[in-house]
Amino acid sequence: MNIRLISILSTSILLTLATARAEDWLPPLPAWHGDSEALIKAKSHPWVSPAELSGLKESPDYNTTIAYLRKLVDSSDLLEMEQFGTSAQGRALYLVKASAALHKIAQNPQRPLLLVQAGIHSGEIDGKDAGLMLLRDIAHGDKAKLLANADLLFIPVFSADGHERRSATNRMNQRGPVLQGWRATAQNLNLNRDYSKADAPEMQALLGVLNKYQPDLYIDVHVTDGEDYQYDVTYGFNEPFAAISPNAASWLAKLYRPAVNSALENAGHIPGPLVFGVDSKDFSKGLSGWTASPRYSNGYGDVRHLPTVLVENHSLKPYRQRVLGTYILLEQSLKLLNEQGKALILARQADMQARPKRMVLNYKASEQPDFIDFKGMSYQLRPSEISGDSYVYWTGEPKLYEKLPLYWDKVADKEVPVPTAYWLPPEQHQVIARLKLHGIDVTTLDKPTKVSVQQLNVVAYRFADKPFEGHFMLQDARFNKQTVSRTLPVGWVKVSTDQALGRLAVALLEPTAPDSFFSWGFFPGMFERTEYFEPYAIEPLIERMLVQQPELKAQFEQALTQDETLRANPRERYNWFYQKMPYYDQAYLKYPVLIEP
Repeated sequence: MNIRLISILSTSILLTLATARAEDWLPPLPAWHGDSEALIKAKSHPWVSPAELSGLKESPDYNTTIAYLRKLVDSSDLLEMEQFGTSAQGRALYLVKASAALHKIAQNPQRPLLLVQAGIHSGEIDGKDAGLMLLRDIAHGDKAKLLANADLLFIPVFSADGHERRSATNRMNQRGPVLQGWRATAQNLNLNRDYSKADAPEMQALLGVLNKYQPDLYIDVHVTDGEDYQYDVTYGFNEPFAAISPNAASWLAKLYRPAVNSALENAGHIPGPLVFGVDSKDFSKGLSGWTASPRYSNGYGDVRHLPTVLVENHSLKPYRQRVLGTYILLEQSLKLLNEQGKALILARQADMQARPKRMVLNYKASEQPDFIDFKGMSYQLRPSEISGDSYVYWTGEPKLYEKLPLYWDKVADKEVPVPTAYWLPPEQHQVIARLKLHGIDVTTLDKPTKVSVQQLNVVAYRFADKPFEGHFMLQDARFNKQTVSRTLPVGWVKVSTDQALGRLAVALLEPTAPDSFFSWGFFPGMFERTEYFEPYAIEPLIERMLVQQPELKAQFEQALTQDETLRANPRERYNWFYQKMPYYDQAYLKYPVLIEP
């Protein structure tokens, strides 16, 4: 097939797709009406939002969004706008502050602070248009009372570059808006995998917001893919049974969830839990409940002692319905902070002041399920001549799956004692800088200090075959441990775990943690040897060693019987002796972070 014909066919396919509608391939859609529809302003309203002009079918571009917010902020004493960073392509990143006491919004123990973030995945932009409507109603409607005893920070678009990579064909599994942004940033980084490693300039800027304002509740708004079900707004957080911050998690479970669910139901929405099918072709096998690690917003919030709710609106519901559901969730969150915000502040303080002796690094699914009545949809398995397999066809008919097994990630899979401190040599500039970005307190030695520490040595490891989020991650690593006494020179950095963010320090510096700097591959130098031996030099040295240490001969002969590579490779035989010499690289495969028990 020639290039011209391929081009013609490609153009034809694009034209076909461009004229198609999502209704042509997405599952049938049940009709929906709810009381929240009364929130939509008429086109003639002086403060109608850009999305409302289309009946919540379209979402405005970045410049239009910011222009509307500037106009709104200029019109109200309750609002301020702040640039908190710059995207990789140079776009300004903004947040809007809403408060009856704007000058006291940062770290005010008397006024709980809610941070709402939209557009971390900019194709999932429901939170932006819901937030614009809510800010409008606070400034020029009847919702100013939401600021009576609470404050709000609103980030309309976190991934600004992804937002402007707009297309009608970005998300084939999602109903609306008409033009949708892109999932990743201009650097092809997924910001909701970047919290712990903090590579992206957008994420580094966000960490500055968290450190500056110290919010008490964090809501991250997404749109989910996957199975069809009746719920239009699902959300979740690390549950109390698997939380680093159990007091805040209990507040979310006991106070937040019932209040938000009730508000959504009263407004005509169907709230649901953030769970996933175990087997996409067999719903009867049940659901999995997720405990997030610190690469994700909700996992990072948990280890940082910042109560974090991950909202996942259902991608198969219309954009209008999803935006209105998000509005209700955000409004109720502010209402609850007005009523129960001080209890949340106390819960956070208890988590920050706790100093547990052990910490779970990650959880795995329990073999014993809980059970849930799940509001799903019926489906059929249909044969596919294209794939040669079957696929799920969702009928659009509601179905209640009674007592469906739900397997929560709540069994401790890896647990470590919390050390007194971690020690980093001064050449680890990047890691030290990232720790400071997270707000973790570090101290630099100004005089030599003798410490008793653990030195971890890698005895086996495996890197990933391909990059993930800009890194070749460690897929597996095993260590042995030595207790050594060291006098550390001036310039070494101490990271004490006796601080509010001590658990975050453990998550980042404990090498076996799933999102540690080690796991993300921040220490490549430790896996390289830069000095070697020549046979003419090592041969006489080995002969001398065998005379001085007769037991080495027996050890070597035993090693030969056990290691086929050693028997077959002359260089490896030399290397066996080389590793026992003082000339061998003493930093090779040694984790450069020392651990003080």
